[in-house]
Amino acid sequence: MLTSITPGQLFIKIVHDELCALLGQINKPLDVSGSPPVPIMLIGLQGSGKTTTAGKLAVQLRKKGRKPLLVPSDVYRPAAIDQLVKIGQQINIATFASKEVQDPVTICREARAYAMKNGFDTLIVDTAGRLHINDEMVQELVEQKKLLNPRETLLVLDAMTGQDAVSSASTFNEKVGVDGVILTKLDGDTRGGAALSIKAVTGRPIKFIGMGEKLDALEPFYPERMASRILGMGDVVSLVEKAQDVFDEKQAIELERKLRKDEFTLEDFRDQLKQIKKLGSVESIIGMIPGLNKFKGAIDFSEAEKELKKTEAIINSMTRKERIYPNIIDGSRRMRIAKGSGTQVHEVNALLKKYAETKKMIKKMTKGGMKGLQRQLLSR
Repeated sequence: MLTSITPGQLFIKIVHDELCALLGQINKPLDVSGSPPVPIMLIGLQGSGKTTTAGKLAVQLRKKGRKPLLVPSDVYRPAAIDQLVKIGQQINIATFASKEVQDPVTICREARAYAMKNGFDTLIVDTAGRLHINDEMVQELVEQKKLLNPRETLLVLDAMTGQDAVSSASTFNEKVGVDGVILTKLDGDTRGGAALSIKAVTGRPIKFIGMGEKLDALEPFYPERMASRILGMGDVVSLVEKAQDVFDEKQAIELERKLRKDEFTLEDFRDQLKQIKKLGSVESIIGMIPGLNKFKGAIDFSEAEKELKKTEAIINSMTRKERIYPNIIDGSRRMRIAKGSGTQVHEVNALLKKYAETKKMIKKMTKGGMKGLQRQLLSR
């Protein structure tokens, strides 16, 4: 026994290491090698999030310099084609003009020809799902796969379904053949326990995890990080990576300068709120920070989200001059701001008070460093 750690800590370390081994040890990146257009098939049950995941995957590939084409081949679910077209418009990625009267194999054949003609290097095919796996569905997927010969056949599974997802994964892998798995809806209460069984049962790697409804909320799957989440240890590495994608380095340097010069305004505060919102929900951010997982049951996250929206609304209702010089906000201005933001005057007062207290704390921290701040906190 190492003298620097407790038996409990060593036990958690052993469990963590075994979880990593069970989940696959390393990240398996998406394979898009080969002659373009490289086909990627998304399969899964209805409601698993295939269509939204198709859009998210297209965003990921574009970040890597590829030119994907979205292909809707679900001709059964009402408005499924329209949904993918709308997603494509939101993320500014082209969608093949499929028609509901066509059969899925014809759609795939025509989409591939269209991609070759127009310089697309990746096909992301959103296939039809059913409420349960049946012979008709399996045969259709097999025919599409035979025609496309996809580089990757990715199974999209809803993590909220728990062990039912494991059963689906096993059947799809046996009847259609799966190269990898995408787990969706991992931003909720689910910690990812299903990921353990899926890897063990199918032997196929989990490639991505969906962490929210936004179309950039798809993350590469890292076994070590998932093991930490399952054990409630947070995932600070993923949080840092998210922050690097969201936060502008020049803005961060300018903000640091303003903090040091005591020039932090309500306008800066509003900009920071907007940046934080891009990271995801308050609950998902808290879940990634080690040690804060224990507060999940004690915090009403829906109320926290409402408070953030309310704060932003109040600041937006101010003039630019008021945001830079809040000392000019007198009684009549406070009433106008409250009306404009749909809040009460006392809520405007509370925000201004918190802002003043925050500025004082920042000033003490920049003058005396962290030790000075600690002394201030301990003296209270």
